[in-house]
Amino acid sequence: MAKKSIIAREAKRQRMVNKYAELRKELKAKGDYEALDKLPRNASPVRLHNRCNLTGRPKGYMRRFGICRVKFREMALNGKIPGVTKASW
Repeated sequence: MAKKSIIAREAKRQRMVNKYAELRKELKAKGDYEALDKLPRNASPVRLHNRCNLTGRPKGYMRRFGICRVKFREMALNGKIPGVTKASW
C-alpha cells in the first residue's frame, strides 16, 4: 500500500483541479495565458496521476475499473467484479 501522505497529496490535487476547472476553461477560451500562469500549479489536470482507489498503487492501474491489477485479480477471483471471469480455452 502506498504511503498515506502520497494518497492524501493526490486527493488534494484532485480537489484543486475540480475547484479551478471552470475558471481554467474560461481563461483558456479568452486566451488569457498570463492569468492562467497565476493559478496554482496543482490546478492543472496534467499533474494528476492515476492511482488505485483501494491501495493507492501508482503502477498497473486499470482505468476502466479504477483499481490496480493486483486488486483487480483478487476481486475477480473472489467474484466481486460482476461480468469478469477467468479466461479458459
